[in-house]
Amino acid sequence: MQKTEKSHWEPRYASREKRMQASEIRDLLKLLDKPGVVSFAGGIPDPELFPRDAIETYYQRILSDPANAKRALQYSVSEGDSNLRQWIVSHMATKGVISDADNILITSGSQQALEFIGRLFISPNDTALVTAPTYLGALQAFSANKPVYDELKVENTNRTAAFYQQAAQDADGDLKLAYVVPNFANPSGETLSREGRVNLLGLAQDLDIPVIEDSPYAALPYDGQDVITLQALNIESCGSIDASRVIHCGSFSKVFTPGLRIGWVCASHEIISRITIIKQGSDLNSPAINQAVMHLLASELFDTQVAKAIASYRIKRDVMLAALAEHMPEGVTWSRPDGGLFIWATLPESINAQALLPKAVEQAGIAYVPGHAFHADGSGKNTMRLSFSLPRVEDITSGIEQLAHLVKGEIKDKS
Repeated sequence: MQKTEKSHWEPRYASREKRMQASEIRDLLKLLDKPGVVSFAGGIPDPELFPRDAIETYYQRILSDPANAKRALQYSVSEGDSNLRQWIVSHMATKGVISDADNILITSGSQQALEFIGRLFISPNDTALVTAPTYLGALQAFSANKPVYDELKVENTNRTAAFYQQAAQDADGDLKLAYVVPNFANPSGETLSREGRVNLLGLAQDLDIPVIEDSPYAALPYDGQDVITLQALNIESCGSIDASRVIHCGSFSKVFTPGLRIGWVCASHEIISRITIIKQGSDLNSPAINQAVMHLLASELFDTQVAKAIASYRIKRDVMLAALAEHMPEGVTWSRPDGGLFIWATLPESINAQALLPKAVEQAGIAYVPGHAFHADGSGKNTMRLSFSLPRVEDITSGIEQLAHLVKGEIKDKS
């Protein structure tokens, strides 16, 4: 019997490949090139804020010096540029975290840091505690390691360490980590209170697990008082960063530009040494020239750039909040973030935000991220994430008005 040829060859993929899914956010970014669409989807920094002239100047400065050019264009140490790491040491000290360069690892964006942390801690069936909703990129970074997700609650809850331990045992694995975006969270925009931080650290102590403090938006506060970092709070009780169970992930993407892909991890020497080995096996080192440019940016422009970003994004946040208040119908609620780039909207339970999205794009010219993508269990179908960072002020106003008109029609149709 003659064999039928396949249309294409399929190799035998690793079992983890089945858990890999495309990011809905990354797919939605393709809409940015579609004419007439106002995108509230990606948490994209405003390119008008990028320090283009300074970046060009710094590249030229490095490349025009033969010795600096040789270093910047060569392979480098996996830990990262020593000058940049030392700047981060000083930066973390302003947050109450006393460290040294060996507590810092430079990564290709904080997303790479999350991937490495997942590989370091999570084995199949191990439990990761995450909030609901939580950052989609973290779920993607961890999921290849086949974790079980349990909802992390540290405020207004009666969940105990014993509750989480029993759930992990029932899943035939160990409890391995707690992950949180404590400042102006992606996607909810909410900030974890000091009380909540104390509760989280107490829970982690009882469970003997690390806490992953993902903090890419901490430099963008618009209102309210600054809340102590989880790492600094933990050090107050344990005495030093090397005794701390908190792993702090930082990023330059939201302040300067995501294009250079520079993030960092600040943690104990032991944890950094282990993550460094993973990085060696992944990409050897983050691009040395980009690190050198970022060091110059941070050293000379950080405070100025932060002030520019805060001034711009605060206006856009206020415009979006005002438009939501003016146009959204009764039954729709939303968060009021003190900083960051996101507002979290909750629609009546009868409305499925994912099902509504094609109509929003085609009829209203509006894109957003359906909220179910930020829930490990796929819930939150009546929620959406709205980012105000990229659109122009006038487009925010008109876009929210169009979105509200669409939501009103859906409510009417469902009633």
